[in-house]
Amino acid sequence: MAFLDSFKAVFSSNRVNVSKRFALLREAIQGSMSQFYMARDLRSGEVVGLKILKPEKLAAFEARFKGLNKPSEGQIAVQLKHPNIVETREYGLTTNDEHYVLMEYIDGIDMNSALIGRDPLLNGRRVQFIRQSAEALAAVHSAGFIHRDMCPRNLLLTKDSLNVKLIDFGLTVPATRPFMLPGNRTGAPNYMAPELVRRKPTDQRLDVFAFGVTAYEICTSELPWLRGTTGLAAMRHDQPPTDIREYRADINPMLASAIHACIEGDVNKRCPSIEEFLAMICHVRHETVQ
Repeated sequence: MAFLDSFKAVFSSNRVNVSKRFALLREAIQGSMSQFYMARDLRSGEVVGLKILKPEKLAAFEARFKGLNKPSEGQIAVQLKHPNIVETREYGLTTNDEHYVLMEYIDGIDMNSALIGRDPLLNGRRVQFIRQSAEALAAVHSAGFIHRDMCPRNLLLTKDSLNVKLIDFGLTVPATRPFMLPGNRTGAPNYMAPELVRRKPTDQRLDVFAFGVTAYEICTSELPWLRGTTGLAAMRHDQPPTDIREYRADINPMLASAIHACIEGDVNKRCPSIEEFLAMICHVRHETVQ
């Protein structure tokens, strides 16, 4: 028994005791798969973001990839280094057998809230935020992953409102064939690419589609198709999207064309990569015709 107790002590020594390591400064924000806290790291004194994953939800998601040796959210996130991606500092297990991810704390609102509130901070900065979001997504793709949950909710605006940060890699997978086979339908329904909804093979172009819907919404506060609450909402993609000019008649035509290229329902006609989108808007400085 003494040996067993000693073994347990050594094994748990690498785990984080949340109540001893952190002072939780703000009540948890509940996500579908996790809880997120604003916390003070008692080791460094720094205010950080602490994400604790719900074991039952995580287990159900990971079961989709049984036998594929899928990297954890922390293992993926810590590899992603870019000014417009939230910085992940640490990941591991807590003493309660929960996975945690420790990241920089961004003291700002998410893009979805800014759009719902028609926040004036977006005025004159939409192209800037779209470009930064695209560059962040390009970094995810360059690192060999598919984000799979690109949407305004996962874009945080910094406190000075000058930058956007891509967050949440809970659904992110490697961009390799075993993870792109049909069947794994996850993500935000209104931003799901048709091939994902219809359980067809996928690749990084599903992120291009979700990004295009996001960029469309940043410009208009509207979606290209009627809003829905289930994956079946994306079945409407058999119909052409509402022309973005109907919401913004003065939109820069190069920006409008690039966004529509991303939301093409036929994956083979869609903008082939987020880098190509960035090339299409390289000369765009303003969201409207000047």
